[in-house]
Amino acid sequence: MLLVSALTLIFEPEPNTENMQTDTKEVFIKMVLSNWQTQNSRLDALFDKLTDEELWAETAPGRNTGVYLLGHMTAVHDGMFTILGFRERLYPELDEVFLNNPDKSGLPKPPVGDLRVCWKQVSTILEEHINATSADEWFKRHNSVSDEDFAKEPHRNKLNIIINRTNHLSTHLGQMAYLSK
Repeated sequence: MLLVSALTLIFEPEPNTENMQTDTKEVFIKMVLSNWQTQNSRLDALFDKLTDEELWAETAPGRNTGVYLLGHMTAVHDGMFTILGFRERLYPELDEVFLNNPDKSGLPKPPVGDLRVCWKQVSTILEEHINATSADEWFKRHNSVSDEDFAKEPHRNKLNIIINRTNHLSTHLGQMAYLSK
């Protein structure tokens, strides 16, 4: 029996390592994107559940309001279009209020209804682009890293942006949960 096992090892063709690498790459991408989609769906459902009045509340005393986080997440996800090389941004004007300044800056915020529309549009279009991205494309450099830096640090790729933004999304989802009754 031992001889049969040894002969099988010797004469059996080697596994196709290229297919194994492709399969592993695709599984890894699927894991990352599945987590992204799960967290994004949870935040989307929470935004849908909360009333405009609930969104105006602070997540904790002295902390961000739900409205600010809605605008912030919309602006961050909108920025992913250019970082990932998908398209031009839809709402760059949100940056001044929701990225460049804190919630209590005194800057006027757009109406909640308008922010909800912006969030839905950014989320829908971003999801379409994410779903259309090939496995090989996810491991290419994103637009916030130079060719020289990417050559030294190939982990600074497009898929890493999704991982980073999923963590960011999860953090704010946790804050927003305090607004839900």
